[in-house]
Amino acid sequence: MSNEMRKKMADTIRFLAADMIQKANSGHPGAPMGLADIAVVLSEHLRHNPKNPQWLNRDRVVFSGGHATGLIYSLLYLWGYDLSMEDLKNFRQLGSKTPGHPEYGHTPGVEITTGPLGQGVANAVGFAMAKEFTASKVNSPTCKLIDHKVYCFCGDGDLEEGISYEACALAGRFALKDLILIYDSNHITIEGETSIAWNEDVEKRFEAQNWKVLKINGHCYDEIDAALTEAKASDRPTIIVANTIIGRKAVGLEGNHEVHGAPLGEEVIKVSKEKAGFPPDESFYVPEDVLIRFRCAVEQGELYEKEWRHLLKQAPYAEQNEALERLLNPDFDAIAWPDFSDTKEMATRDSNGQILNAIARAVPGFVGGSADLAPSNKTYLKDMGDFPEGKNLHFGIREHAMGAITNAMALYGTVIPFNATFFVFSDYQKPAVRIAALSGIPNHFIWTHDSIGVGEDGPTHQPIEHLSQFRALPDFYVWRPADATENVEAWKVAIRMQKPQAFVLSRQKLKTLKPEKDFGDVSRGAYIVKKRKDAVLTIMASGSELMPSLQAGCFLERMGINANIVSVPCFDLFDEQDEEYKKAVIDPNTKVLAVEAARGIEYYKYADDVLGMETFGASAPAGDLFKKFGFTIKNIKARAAALMGVENKSVTIEKMGEA
Repeated sequence: MSNEMRKKMADTIRFLAADMIQKANSGHPGAPMGLADIAVVLSEHLRHNPKNPQWLNRDRVVFSGGHATGLIYSLLYLWGYDLSMEDLKNFRQLGSKTPGHPEYGHTPGVEITTGPLGQGVANAVGFAMAKEFTASKVNSPTCKLIDHKVYCFCGDGDLEEGISYEACALAGRFALKDLILIYDSNHITIEGETSIAWNEDVEKRFEAQNWKVLKINGHCYDEIDAALTEAKASDRPTIIVANTIIGRKAVGLEGNHEVHGAPLGEEVIKVSKEKAGFPPDESFYVPEDVLIRFRCAVEQGELYEKEWRHLLKQAPYAEQNEALERLLNPDFDAIAWPDFSDTKEMATRDSNGQILNAIARAVPGFVGGSADLAPSNKTYLKDMGDFPEGKNLHFGIREHAMGAITNAMALYGTVIPFNATFFVFSDYQKPAVRIAALSGIPNHFIWTHDSIGVGEDGPTHQPIEHLSQFRALPDFYVWRPADATENVEAWKVAIRMQKPQAFVLSRQKLKTLKPEKDFGDVSRGAYIVKKRKDAVLTIMASGSELMPSLQAGCFLERMGINANIVSVPCFDLFDEQDEEYKKAVIDPNTKVLAVEAARGIEYYKYADDVLGMETFGASAPAGDLFKKFGFTIKNIKARAAALMGVENKSVTIEKMGEA
């Protein structure tokens, strides 16, 4: 393709983006105009099918700087994805397919919701890791069923964020050769020159992390083309440092930080179009020859996929195709779930470790790892090897990147990931967890050391507000099982939900429950563990607080207070149930006490009183802490008696503590 045509195509992108932002009176024209030249050349290298955005062997393109939606939507429209000119004109409007930042599942062709700056870099690493794992399972020396690239556009802001350091260090450690990072180095941030806060040598940084580093003029088509060609042949991840001008071809505003996040203005757009040889008074103008060139992606993409699917039909590759089919369609019925019915007591982190191993043995795409805490999280998959050929992922102490990486792995198509850390460190993961919830990404977060039961490590390591925080997150499901068996039942539900999940697990051993009949309807989030005739009280509890609540119920019964005991393994699921089920579990004629070694404020939706944590914890053995903060049979009984307006009389019954 001639550079003259490339220039015309790039200018089309620039002015489409400028018109979108001007019409919306909102948006970020700087990055789209600065990256337009690179986007045009990248279009020549991409293998994707606009008519089937979910084709497995497509190249992935991640826009870590999600504010560059003027560029993203222009490209998707021009390439031929299911996005119309009318959609571009409705940019940032209510109900449109073109929201202000890209959203997975909302706009065809958007690979992932990147959200805050930096996460897209980690997402790209996740896609590359998923590709590497899948290729190790289905490729052979003579047949590469999985053979594609992962491209990621990022800017100065992305590389300033700590998550990019975490993720890129991992990419270099694993030599992810199919990952290509295109760095829009325009030296501009919202406040002005990047030098006011940042002056590191990015090239040396990436060389130190085992990346190939290429440096180009981001507006020179031949340099862009040569760099992409060289990057595709690299044996390690590549960063292309593209020196660009923000707001390129915006007359009078090129290189100015003011062009980052505000419309250019009608007059600037008109003058800029005229200077570039475009009709100055015509908005959303796409020259016919430009559209034809871009839309070649449709025909080429259908051909790429057709050739790939033809390869799948080749008889010599039956074994590889079967392996791919098992990854694409996991058989959850094949899981041999562990049986803990004869186990007297066990920490839920320990039972969870056995559950993870059972799932991984049966489900080829089930992989995961910990932020350097596998021995404590109990997440190591025994005899299953390490990434990329094996199933154990070693993330190092990089919680934020771990969350964002596994989000992308979950969207790849062949991988069901989990990641693990201590519950208190979920703070570091929060942005990635939020994106998982917002996008409905079926990622599995394992958070152990769930409460003041952490013990001697003290209040810095004891989660207090965290359960309430994550239960407040829409479309996110937090499980806090009360024992090993409930943990199994919770996983049976969670693994099929195709929703983001968290398992909050104990460090200390918990006694195994002995349900009266069946185990209850865990799939509905809460159920009655002990039902009493003529109950006047309901006690709700989760995790380690369920057993003392059950025992307190026995004492209360001797005092004349009949209490139903409700286990709440997943508050979020219970909250979604219909009123009929909720009333069956929580008798509206009873007073309700909730017991949880956390803030527990969400329980006030159902409870008259909550016995929870009012302060941070302390450093001491776990048993001492539960006594100090009132999570004992004695105090639960006293709190219930006070709620019922009954004098808290002493009740002494032989061996009642074991009831």
